Amino acid sequence: MNDLPAKTRAVSIDALNQALADLSDLYSQAKQAHWNVRGPFFFTLHKLFDDVAESTEDPLDDIAERIVQLGGIAQGTVRMAAKNTALPEFEVSDKAADSDPLAYAKKLAAQFASCAKSIRAATDATANAGDADTADLLTGVSRALDKSLWFIEAHMR
Repeated sequence: MNDLPAKTRAVSIDALNQALADLSDLYSQAKQAHWNVRGPFFFTLHKLFDDVAESTEDPLDDIAERIVQLGGIAQGTVRMAAKNTALPEFEVSDKAADSDPLAYAKKLAAQFASCAKSIRAATDATANAGDADTADLLTGVSRALDKSLWFIEAHMR
């Protein structure tokens, strides 16, 4: 059994399950943008959105396994993610996408920024609770989200 105090493990399990929901949702939002983008920047954005989707999928297994290592249950189904995500719905109308070829990039950038902010708060919470390993895991996730956000925002300048 992990020797972290029960209260510390509970804080980390909650933070990790929130990260699992948010990252799962963010993955599906990036794929939504990938599938539906069109316009003069189609190929570049289509490829970019697929790449950033992958960056959100990569840490899911480590997060879920850390939850179980701490004695929790990973809440990882699509329905669980939809119920628990803190991200707003990814909404871009056909009209907006037709009038602004970067509409999906702008919306996706906002979602990546929101998720990264939440992950940083979870990093602080787990570090303050005394779980340096979970904080380290979440720091890596935050770094990857910031890199993907940078890639997206670079297309909007």
